Amino acid sequence: REEAQKQQDYIFGNYIERLWAYLTIQQLLEKKVQAKGDERENITEQALQLSLKYHFVTPLTSMVVTKPEDDEKDEPLIADKPEEKDADEVAPAYSASIPISGQSFVYQSSPVHSGLLYHRPVYSVDYDPHFIIHVPEKNDSLCFNIDEEPGVVLNLVKDPLSGIAVNGQLIGDKKGSNGAKLSNSTYFGKIGISYKMMDLKIEVTPQKIILRNGKKMTMFSWLETISVTRGSLTLQINKKKNMMLSTGDGAAFVIVLHQVWKKHPLHQDFLGFYTVDSHKFSEKSHGLLGQFFHGIDFEVSDIHPSSNPQKPDATMFVKNHKLTVTRGWQKDYQNDPKIGVIVPCWFVHFNGTGLIDGVHTDYIVPSLFSSV
Repeated sequence: REEAQKQQDYIFGNYIERLWAYLTIQQLLEKKVQAKGDERENITEQALQLSLKYHFVTPLTSMVVTKPEDDEKDEPLIADKPEEKDADEVAPAYSASIPISGQSFVYQSSPVHSGLLYHRPVYSVDYDPHFIIHVPEKNDSLCFNIDEEPGVVLNLVKDPLSGIAVNGQLIGDKKGSNGAKLSNSTYFGKIGISYKMMDLKIEVTPQKIILRNGKKMTMFSWLETISVTRGSLTLQINKKKNMMLSTGDGAAFVIVLHQVWKKHPLHQDFLGFYTVDSHKFSEKSHGLLGQFFHGIDFEVSDIHPSSNPQKPDATMFVKNHKLTVTRGWQKDYQNDPKIGVIVPCWFVHFNGTGLIDGVHTDYIVPSLFSSV
C-alpha cells in the first residue's frame, strides 16, 4: 500500500509538475525564435530557470555524466562540449548600450564575470582553439581562432632572454568507423614547455605529464596531486584538473585538463593553456600569445548591426591595420574547467590577420620542442 501511495504521489505530483515544466520550456523556446530584444532575453531567462529547476537538458543547458571507472564516482565529466552557436543563449553579465542610427544596441563590454576579477591580464588558448587576449587598459578583450589541421604544432610563447618556449600540437575529433572525418574542429592535444637555462622539457598530454631534465625522465599521472621542485621551477599537478608551472622569475603557466565522456562518438580529451604573470617575461617575447604580453593598443569605432542581431560588427584600428571585427564571446576555463566563465571580446577574423604579427602560418614549427 505504501508503494502504491508513492507511485500515486509521483504520478499526480512530481510527474505532472515536470510534464508541465517540460511543455512550458518547449513553448518558450518556440516563442523565443520570433522574439526580439528584451522580450527574447526574458523568454530565454524563463526557459533557463525552468530547465535548471527541473534538471532538463535543453539548448540552454549542458549535460554532465559521472564516471564509474574510478573511486571518484561523483566527479562529473563533460558529456558534450558547448558549441559557439549557444552564444546567443547566454545573458551577458555586464553590458553597455550604444546608439546606432537612432537605435540602442546592447553589447557585452566587461571582461569581469561571475565574481572573477583579473588583477593582471591573462592570455590563453582553449577549445577550438580560441585565443583570448585581455587588454586591461581598455577593460576589454580581443579574440581570434586558428584553423589548422590535426598534427600541426604552433608556437604560443617564446622568450629568448629567459629561454622559455611553449608549443602546442593540435588534435582533431574522432573519425567515423570508415575513417571519415566527422568534424573539422581541432584542439590542443599536447603542450611542450622548454626551459633552456635548466635543460628542462615538459610534455603535457591529457593522459600524462613527462618531465625531462637532461637525460633524466620522470613521468606523472593526472590521477594524483603532487608538487615537484627542480631548482627555481615548481610543478604542481592538481588531480584531474590542471597543472601549474612557475619559474624563479615569477612567470607562470596553467594547463587545464578537459576530459570528455570516454564513449563519446566524436570528442576526445584535450588541453587549455593559460599564462599568469606574463609581465615577468622580457620585451622580446613573441609567439601567438607572447607577442601580447606587454600590451597592445587598439581603437574600435563604427559599431553597427550585423546579420546576427546579437553580434554587432565594428571597425578596429590596430597595428596600423583597419579591420572589420565582430562582438562575440569566448570562455575562460582556468578556474572552472567544466563550465567556464564568459569573456566578451572583439573577434578578429581570418586567423587573427591584422592583429597578430605576420600570418598564422609563421607560427607553425616542426616539432613540440622546436626552438623558434
